[in-house]
Amino acid sequence: MEYYDCLIVGGGAAGIGMGCVLKDLNVEKFCVLDRGDIGASFLMWPDGTRMITPSFTSNAYGMLDLNAIALQTSPAYSLGTEHPTGEDYADYLQAVAEYKELPVQTGVDVIKVIPLEEGGFELETSIGTLRSKYVIWAAGEFQYPNLDNFPGSEYGIHNSLISDWADISGEEIVIIGGYESGADAAIHLCKLGKKVTIIDRNDRWTEKGSSDPSMELSPFTKDRLFDIPDGQIKLLPGYEVHWIETNNDGSFVISCEDRDGNAHNIQTNHRPVIATGFKGSIGLVKPLFEEAAQGHALLNEYDESTITPGLFLSGPSVTHGQLMFCFIYKFRQRFGVIAQQLAQRLALDESILEQYRKYGMMLSDLSCCGEDCKC
Repeated sequence: MEYYDCLIVGGGAAGIGMGCVLKDLNVEKFCVLDRGDIGASFLMWPDGTRMITPSFTSNAYGMLDLNAIALQTSPAYSLGTEHPTGEDYADYLQAVAEYKELPVQTGVDVIKVIPLEEGGFELETSIGTLRSKYVIWAAGEFQYPNLDNFPGSEYGIHNSLISDWADISGEEIVIIGGYESGADAAIHLCKLGKKVTIIDRNDRWTEKGSSDPSMELSPFTKDRLFDIPDGQIKLLPGYEVHWIETNNDGSFVISCEDRDGNAHNIQTNHRPVIATGFKGSIGLVKPLFEEAAQGHALLNEYDESTITPGLFLSGPSVTHGQLMFCFIYKFRQRFGVIAQQLAQRLALDESILEQYRKYGMMLSDLSCCGEDCKC
């Protein structure tokens, strides 16, 4: 049995980012585990899908590239593009892991995380049992789509399962969900000459409700929507989908209700695209986290489970109250917070973390977070 100071589960942006911090802290024995390759989730993105946050080589002026996950790195510099594709970004993560000489084991499926009475954890994996004093769960979301939002969801196809938009047959497509995934799907389908109907239970396309990009469409997406000819996208805002059924002729009916309580049946000859988000990998270790009122994992001030000491959460599932850290430039701000706890508990020199604080990767005071855009 192998013993570690810390095991990081997930080799994506959060896992590789946390691995870089542990490397800088000189953690004696740690490892990043991933069941696929480094950046596997990004490699699954549909062709043409790009990151909505822009990359820019601003590091020299004290502002880390929004898509960087490690100090002194910049996807804009290494990739030469402002909005990387999934394949681009996976290349960046692999380059960072190689540059930092991170201990990464790919092809390792973590089956179960078991807290031990004497402290630490036992991980049942596809390569045997591993033990570690601490575990950082950073397995991400994209590989865990939400496939059961409503009865009949199985008649649709989740956007994360589409590798090429050209594979979608039909001239008129219905998309359920109007946030970034749904908008991106609509843009690509419209560019292929299709007409699209978007069913969205919110009004994010028509009303400005928040300056938080976790709640509103990004400027990058809005810019691309401006290029779509009028009439090619039909938006049904405030519509709640109740179920999908199939007819004898192979067509589909989508039962909805608008905000006034009126029922609507939308007919389509083709499988609707489901863009309703992701369950996330946290479901694999759900019993080890207390559930907050909003349904997310309840964390203490160090992003540690409130009921399983030593188990930390990193990545887009991190939430504190109304604050959602679901973008890279958001959740990387908590890397240093987790790392500082590990440094103190492992009695390591934590002076390097001042560099992380300087570049906005050690946000410990959440009282300063919130919406503050006036115009």
